Amino acid sequence: MMKVQEIRELIKLIDQSQIDEFSYENEGTKVSMKKAGGQVVTSVAAPQAAPQQPAPQANPEVEQPAAPAPQQPAAEQPKEERTEAPSKGADYDEEVKSPMVGTFYRSPDPDSDPFVQNGDKVKPDSVVCIVEAMKLFNEIEAEVSGEIVEILVEDGELVEYGQPLFRVKSV
Repeated sequence: MMKVQEIRELIKLIDQSQIDEFSYENEGTKVSMKKAGGQVVTSVAAPQAAPQQPAPQANPEVEQPAAPAPQQPAAEQPKEERTEAPSKGADYDEEVKSPMVGTFYRSPDPDSDPFVQNGDKVKPDSVVCIVEAMKLFNEIEAEVSGEIVEILVEDGELVEYGQPLFRVKSV
């Protein structure tokens, strides 16, 4: 299954290019994107998934360039979920940010314990929360190593693209 980060990178590349329609299939996961009214509309289907449902739309404020933007390999693209080097005196090193607009959930279901709490150690592949967007539940990974020092969002709260969710101190 493709990671949320990979899907976001595809959305950005398509949004910044003059491509009107794009489909990609890998190991049973199919991603289809089509520009509609200047925005990229995306659908993702996993091997056991229900019928395709559209994923979050790309940033609508991005204007289409006159020529296609050069594509960079995914490894060279900047990470947007985190920021580094906060102001002096801060008790954290990085922030885990929301990769999309949606509803923030700290646990996989209401009866379960939260994925992480203050003081928990995380690795780059640690799931820290779920963001629900258009009935798709997207597991958000820390993408940094360290200790959770602050949880900035309440369970069930709506979050914006790029909004800080957690503060992490490197250890």
